[in-house]
Amino acid sequence: MPEHTIRIRGARTNNLKRLDVDIPRGRLVVFVGVSGSGKSSLVFDTIAAEAGHQLNETYPPFVRNRLPKWTRPETEGIAGLSPVVVIDQRRMGGNARSTVGTVTDTWTYLRLLFSRISSPHVGESNRFSFNDPTGMCLTCSGIGEVVVSAVDRFLDLDKSLAQGAIRLPGFGDGGYWYAQYADIGAFDAGTPLREWTADERQALLHGGEHAARLGTKTPKDYEGIVERFERIHLRTTDNLSDRKREIIARFTRSETCPDCLGDRLNEAGRTATVLGHTIGGMARMEITELTGLLQQVTDPTVAPVAAALGDRLRAMDTIGLGYLHLGRATTSLSGGESQRIKTVKHLGSSLIELLYVFDEPTVGLHPHDIDSMAGLLRQLRDKGNTVLVVEHDPAIMAIADQIIEIGPDAGADGGQLVFQGTFEELRAARTATSTALDRRTPVTTSPRTASGTITVADATRNNLRNLTVDIPAGVLTVLTGVAGSGKSSLAAELVAQHDAVVIDQKPVSTNRRSTPVTYTGIAPAVRKLFARHSGVPAGQFSANSEGGCPDCNGLGVIRTDLAFMDGQETVCETCEGRRFTEEVLRHRVNGLSIADLDDLTVTDALGQLPDKRIREALQHLERVGLGYLRLGQPLTTLSGGECQRLKTAKELRVAAEPALYVLDEPTTGLHLRDISVLLDVLDRLLDQRHTVVVIEHNLDVIRRADQLIDLGPGPGRHGGRILYQGPVTRIEGTVTAAALREA
Repeated sequence: MPEHTIRIRGARTNNLKRLDVDIPRGRLVVFVGVSGSGKSSLVFDTIAAEAGHQLNETYPPFVRNRLPKWTRPETEGIAGLSPVVVIDQRRMGGNARSTVGTVTDTWTYLRLLFSRISSPHVGESNRFSFNDPTGMCLTCSGIGEVVVSAVDRFLDLDKSLAQGAIRLPGFGDGGYWYAQYADIGAFDAGTPLREWTADERQALLHGGEHAARLGTKTPKDYEGIVERFERIHLRTTDNLSDRKREIIARFTRSETCPDCLGDRLNEAGRTATVLGHTIGGMARMEITELTGLLQQVTDPTVAPVAAALGDRLRAMDTIGLGYLHLGRATTSLSGGESQRIKTVKHLGSSLIELLYVFDEPTVGLHPHDIDSMAGLLRQLRDKGNTVLVVEHDPAIMAIADQIIEIGPDAGADGGQLVFQGTFEELRAARTATSTALDRRTPVTTSPRTASGTITVADATRNNLRNLTVDIPAGVLTVLTGVAGSGKSSLAAELVAQHDAVVIDQKPVSTNRRSTPVTYTGIAPAVRKLFARHSGVPAGQFSANSEGGCPDCNGLGVIRTDLAFMDGQETVCETCEGRRFTEEVLRHRVNGLSIADLDDLTVTDALGQLPDKRIREALQHLERVGLGYLRLGQPLTTLSGGECQRLKTAKELRVAAEPALYVLDEPTTGLHLRDISVLLDVLDRLLDQRHTVVVIEHNLDVIRRADQLIDLGPGPGRHGGRILYQGPVTRIEGTVTAAALREA
């Protein structure tokens, strides 16, 4: 008889304090708590990790060695698990060939449809595959874009050849190729290029006819700068060095393929039609539009294909992704869009009694759209599955069968079970979440006065329609609107047209050596501080360099690879986990060795490290509510909300001149209580005369705006227009206005 609960005893992963909890199976259970309290440690690093590990153990070693590795959690016991499906916020990424169509398998169905009933008949479905040599456009190798020289970046017109007007490496005075241009007698090496004639500049760049037209003595084998660059860097792509890759990135750009015009296919595949549309044309249609078109397919021989394709497309539309198109690159999807894409393949599954684990499924969703996600979670539960959700949104808490709160606080002060019960019972409890649910940020009734305007001119990115907008300087502007309405596109245009400090949703880059000290860039200052007090070189105080324990390479642990079994880590016997040599550990600052710093919290370190630069960086961490982090805490143990605040802290700085800050959904991963901390950080930036522009769905942040720019009215081609611009108190007639009113 199957277990009725998931039974966890003595969970000790990360900051969990020997936590015991029984979680009902077959229910929708929402886990809440402040950022860093231990929710993710329980749900992902304990429950999902153990379920994934045990499922992998059922496969033979050969298969197991090729499956994702799960690190087994530290617990006394777990029972009642099922096979797990983890749907997290990680962006889908992928390569240049990965699209919405390929990752959802809808492109496979569409290819099959065209291979059977297209006119003219082309052949098998691989003839419509841009990943297959028989179907791909040979000019762009099925990518839809080609790399071309960014010729406008090659020259500095305000300099002469002798002053380094040719920006490409090797062309400056003394460079390998300099003499082949400056010393041939055809060009004046001492005159700025801006004073040259247009023909002279064209001859320098392109040679050939342009050089012949000069009537000067250019050598017969003269090669223009562009041709030389392309021969050396673009026509030899084997075993590219990092240096060459960096040069190519700086001096090239991607353009739509001139042959396939972005369709990725060869002529046969891109000219065949179904219902009067090519497959490339269908890939550019919004999913909602494509769904309606494919209902006109009546040929009984392809009825199963059309039905399966229609089901997938309707599923994407149901969860609010109808504005996407199948040709959209997965690398351009937000974390929220990626998460919803991942759910599509599970909607039609016949499997039951699975364990679904979601990480903040409402990320990227306007309050107006949350009902669709709530319906999806219920649907998965009602099919007989257990659905565990880490979430901060009250609307998802309200539909839960049970809520579990981990806390009471973050870091070392969290990791305990503080509440388990219904939403109504939570509202009556005295926890961090229940207190925050009763608190509402007041609407800004006296907005700040702008110090000027920052203009975004003629924006046409994605669904923006020649949009020109003046964004007030020196105040908080919040961009609102339903998912896909054009908020991110407008913000991207703002960044492209003006210098800005960008804090986006991209994950924090981490490895096993990454800590708050290394991420914030104060590690060199810490090493120099110890060097000044000890009189030895700063490199001695780097665990990755001279001062690291030679036996463990400064890691503090010895890792043994056990092939298809989990790797084994043991504490290094030489340094006893301290990472440094004994000689280095003898040197101290304020009685602390370099290894002792790892155990200090940010708040404790503020009073013990006598260095201005270090204190400033640590103060930024404390201001964003991360004072409880240990300086040596691996970033791999941080929650999504903690990583978001860590990125914010890194970018906080006192600029000599007012700067533009652009933040993409900074409340991602933040508990309701922590949002007030974020708002205080934004206020501090505004007090320093900076301009702050935020893309956000959180109503507390929207209420605090000095100015709203609401885009819509719908997603995709139904959006891209400004519906309202002005103070929060006057917005009406939009879904954002309705959400503010209903809240």
